[in-house]
Amino acid sequence: MGIADDFIGPLDQHWTQVLAGGAYAEIKNSVLRLGYTKATPDNYTDAQIDDYTMLGRKAYLWRPPLRMTVRARFSHNAATASATEATKNVLRGTAGFGFWNKPFTMQGNWFTLPQAVWFFYSAPPSNMALVSGVPGWGWKAQVINTTAAGAALHALPAALSAGYGRLVDTQPRGKALQRFAGAYEKIITDPMKDWHTYVLEWREHEASFWVDDTLLYEAPTAPTKPLGFVAWLDNEYAVVTPRGELQFGKIGSTMQWLDVESINIIDL
Repeated sequence: MGIADDFIGPLDQHWTQVLAGGAYAEIKNSVLRLGYTKATPDNYTDAQIDDYTMLGRKAYLWRPPLRMTVRARFSHNAATASATEATKNVLRGTAGFGFWNKPFTMQGNWFTLPQAVWFFYSAPPSNMALVSGVPGWGWKAQVINTTAAGAALHALPAALSAGYGRLVDTQPRGKALQRFAGAYEKIITDPMKDWHTYVLEWREHEASFWVDDTLLYEAPTAPTKPLGFVAWLDNEYAVVTPRGELQFGKIGSTMQWLDVESINIIDL
């Protein structure tokens, strides 16, 4: 199967539109804009299209091997240096596009271990420090594969090392968390405000990421079960660190948007 959408005319019936907190989705000049004019910390704001909201998890459409190509740009560039970037003119909240299993609902009525293979962005105060040596925020090529063989074996060491990490700063706890999450990621340095062609090849045991025909990263693992596609922009943040920190919340921002010129997904 596959989908090729250049956003000519109304939104394709393949997509479900999810809008919350005053967000909007509009097509103009063959470009889909997902955005909002304002977000506040006391209100969840999300502009999104996906192909899983109307489906149960067992009916997710996409599995390897496949290639996803997305032509996109954002209203702001990425936070890069530190948490102080949150006060500067950078994209806030989380955003991106790719495949995941929606491991929890906003209502919290079910949960499963997360799986994702996507282009993912988060801004401070987010700090999802899943990979040693990689900042817990930023614009990333990312794989999360908690159901990988052996991941469960690292659950206890990860939990113990996270608890110990509240007392002592040790490198091993970060590695344990990475093994448990099955996480691999690399920062994308290309400006988010510019148009880029993002390509993801998701294969049964690996994933490769390109930006404008340049190979950015090859992850040595990837989910094998079906996932759903999503492209979104919201005002959430998350803190998940080897020190045992766990926090979720919402932040305020002024006008932000994600422009998508095309989405193409084909089987390989």
